[in-house]
Amino acid sequence: MNLLRAASIVSLLTLVSRITGLVREQMVASLFGANAMTDAFNVAFRIPNLLRRLFAEGAFSQAFVPLLATTRAERGDEATQALIDAAATLLAWALLATCALGIFAAPALVWLLASGMEGEGHDAAVVMTRFMFPYIGLISMVSLAAGVLNTWKKFVVPAATPVLLNLSWIAAGWWLSPYMPGWGLPPIYALAVGVMIGGVLQLAVQVPALMRIGRLPRIALNPRRLKTAWQHEGVRNLVRRMGPAVLGVSVAPVSLMINSQIASHIAVGAMSWLTYADRLMELPTALLGIALSVVLTAQLAAAQGRGDTAAYSALLDWGLRLVLLLALPCAVALLVFAQPMVAVLYHRGAFQAADVQNTTLALMGYGVGLLGIIAVKVLAPAFYARQDYRTPLRISVISLVVTQGLNLLFVPRLGIAGLTLSIGVAALLNALLLFRGLRKLGGYSAQAGWTGFALRIVIGSALMGGLMWAAAHYLDWIALGATDGLRALYLAGVLVASAIVYFAALLLLGINLRQFAKRTA
Repeated sequence: MNLLRAASIVSLLTLVSRITGLVREQMVASLFGANAMTDAFNVAFRIPNLLRRLFAEGAFSQAFVPLLATTRAERGDEATQALIDAAATLLAWALLATCALGIFAAPALVWLLASGMEGEGHDAAVVMTRFMFPYIGLISMVSLAAGVLNTWKKFVVPAATPVLLNLSWIAAGWWLSPYMPGWGLPPIYALAVGVMIGGVLQLAVQVPALMRIGRLPRIALNPRRLKTAWQHEGVRNLVRRMGPAVLGVSVAPVSLMINSQIASHIAVGAMSWLTYADRLMELPTALLGIALSVVLTAQLAAAQGRGDTAAYSALLDWGLRLVLLLALPCAVALLVFAQPMVAVLYHRGAFQAADVQNTTLALMGYGVGLLGIIAVKVLAPAFYARQDYRTPLRISVISLVVTQGLNLLFVPRLGIAGLTLSIGVAALLNALLLFRGLRKLGGYSAQAGWTGFALRIVIGSALMGGLMWAAAHYLDWIALGATDGLRALYLAGVLVASAIVYFAALLLLGINLRQFAKRTA
């Protein structure tokens, strides 16, 4: 399997997902702006989304995918199917209990995430949390299916699935929200309906994909058979692995929860500014970090299982070089060209110039640490492939402490930008400590040529950044909102020209981009 081709497929489909996600956020910004009700929806959606990141795409995936790959390599497909059935049964019943508890405890969950919300916004957040909480159950089963499909090197369906959520969200916003007042409900409640429809569609498309490879889970609906699933050796191993993994991945959601609390006390609309900035930041994070993580996790686990330390190290080296090649110019773009991107994407309808400014500042804070945010998605799975969950946990705790310490320093001075700047700086520290840990363990040895490679990337990024800085400062991107189509053309032109400058500089400096296409597994 050609790793760059696999990563490119995942990246392309993730790009489609993120583009529809941007259209989704454009629609929300235009129709609803940044106010108490958009804050309420963002809090309500963030609660199941946090649990998704913590359990579904976090601890469960990090423990399940390497275990699945190892079981298949060592014991064959029949034993692997038994593990899939037992894990799916246990997960389904656990999710049923979690959803029931979450619906009941919605007021407490809203308070934990945004105690600064009051009145109508708080009440709306509670209602929408209860309505959307079952989404965590749907998307967690989607994550199980994705783990199976990725282990069988079927990356297309898992990567394309998020598009369905975005499309249902967009459809509900445009077509359903005008009818909500007639039913005595705020228009923004339509978005909650769109989320639930999207969750159902995401799970539904997994079924035929799993059937094609003959790995559709057989979930035991009889509660008495739950004991049999629990007694499965692989499930016991999975649960043991999930314990440290839960602690490890919980650090980021806990940090996000604390930041949400802080944002809820900064100003009305701050939660929304943070969400709009998140969406733009997640574009390069998903295209690079998630794609590389998806492709490399199972391959690293397989190499470690074979005892092939050379292949393990070479995979990491390839991934880290690709991170620097693509993430550094993206970080530069977020730092020097944030306002034009925010203005073109969001500045219309209910989204005002002040909202552009606050979202821009938040996005620039993320830009400081984008390289670290993406690198962590390659470095952390390298530890999980070695079944080492404690080291990433310790480093994540350190990062959490640093993040909140920096919040005390930055937020009083910088407001919403201080939150994202704290996250960015701590992410760089996280990546640095993970990298150092791998070197100390002997799991990674850098291949020759790194110094020259890195210097060329920095030079190319600086040239590109200079062009973007000039375009950002010599054009009034807010005033250009009067001719929205022309503004979008200017943005597209600058981005294309910047990409040409960057890659032309790399070629002139002697970087052979074709070398990244040769990596196979």
